[in-house]
Amino acid sequence: MKTSLLITEAPTQADLDVLGQGLTGFNERATGLPGWELRPFAALLRDEGRNTIGGAIGSSYYGWLAIDLLWLPESLRGTGLGRQIMELTEKEARARGCTGIRLDTFSFQARGFYEKCGFSVFGTLPDHPPGHTRYWLAKRFD
Repeated sequence: MKTSLLITEAPTQADLDVLGQGLTGFNERATGLPGWELRPFAALLRDEGRNTIGGAIGSSYYGWLAIDLLWLPESLRGTGLGRQIMELTEKEARARGCTGIRLDTFSFQARGFYEKCGFSVFGTLPDHPPGHTRYWLAKRFD
């Protein structure tokens, strides 16, 4: 079979499907667990006009809830809303039967906040971005 490699900033849905289905099939065979069973998640903070102004988004799969993004406007930080979002997220993760929650943050973001919420660092990547560190944190429900 003749092959070729290319770089693109615009993979098609078919491209994404081939890789996703291939990896999912491999993972199923390796773990004995069914597919990703990916379930989206959002804990949204809305204003009186029902406009989303902050919150957390992510998904659960393989028994963990992953927070991909968490954001609050600066004017609402320190008001307890961040902790409420994290508590709601944990409640949902437990309701889904998750083992825990994982997320990542940068050294100039909210590592201390997550640690106050019971998360522990399990990985670091220095100089990502240059001059800063990226941290991976998890909170396991035991």
